[in-house]
Amino acid sequence: MRFTTLAMAASLLSGSVMAEDKPFAIAIHGGAGTIVADKLTAEQKQAYRTALKEAVDAGHNVLATGGDSLAAVTAAIIILENNPLFNAGKGAVYNFAGGHELDAAIMDGKTMNAGAVAGVTNIANPIKLASAVMLHSPHVMLAGQGAEEFALEQGFSTVTPNYFDTDARKLQWQNAIEKIKQDQQHNKNYQASIHQFTLEDKFGTVGAVALDKQGNLAAGTSTGGMTAKRFGRIGDSPVIGAGTYAENGVCAVSATGHGEYFIRYQVAGDICARVKYQDISIVQAADQVINKRLIKAGGTGGVIAIDHRGNIATPFNTDGMYRATRKNNEDAQVLIWQQE
Repeated sequence: MRFTTLAMAASLLSGSVMAEDKPFAIAIHGGAGTIVADKLTAEQKQAYRTALKEAVDAGHNVLATGGDSLAAVTAAIIILENNPLFNAGKGAVYNFAGGHELDAAIMDGKTMNAGAVAGVTNIANPIKLASAVMLHSPHVMLAGQGAEEFALEQGFSTVTPNYFDTDARKLQWQNAIEKIKQDQQHNKNYQASIHQFTLEDKFGTVGAVALDKQGNLAAGTSTGGMTAKRFGRIGDSPVIGAGTYAENGVCAVSATGHGEYFIRYQVAGDICARVKYQDISIVQAADQVINKRLIKAGGTGGVIAIDHRGNIATPFNTDGMYRATRKNNEDAQVLIWQQE
């Protein structure tokens, strides 16, 4: 009897240790693009690093206490959406007309369920609405007025459009409009003039990917889009397989960059497919897509990606990418440039 009791106790202890040993990890990004070190003051650099650490720690805390990957991704992204430093939520860029249209998506690697919203104008945290679409509707993506009506049905509070206004984004928009006007004197064409924008104008976006202790992967992305975008333009962020993707046992990806290329080349899905079918590492797969295939096509940007073992890849082919990672109980790694 004593032997049986001891055996049971040992078995329970072994199971507890195994549960504690299961890997968990999170990676976040705050956008890629023209991030020149000399153009950021010491205070600005510290502000970005502080915000990134706050976000990655928030997601990590969810995972460390046994929470699921979806909750961790959402917690991290909400912090970034609420911070005017980033092109999502409060810091969203202006469209051509001087307003804001926000996109977001989230995907559950366990169920392959996903939710996305595009072109919303009065929701402070679009990632929450994307989650509601995933959990409480039969659809994957809702756009514009339809998404906003769904938000009201789900009990979301709305904000006035000027909630998203920031002085820095307004100046960026004014400069972009001036570039368009100057170029149109020669090209008479918005499509041609849009190519004159800097990477700062085109890029932004925040995102998170996570692996929880139960082995579930999740990915989420949120963005204000591209400065001076027109005609209801939607980028890659809310497009499942382009800017956001997750599949248990394979990987989870959130992208940031020139969305048109990420859509055409199905960047997030391509990375996971290479891991799944070519049996290569997440680091190899992400590097092949971002630093080879995408560059060859003329596309620029980066991704954060995580596999089912908690391995993380954060490749980018721009000057910099705001990013942070945290695995198991290790300290957070917060980075902006390639060499730090």
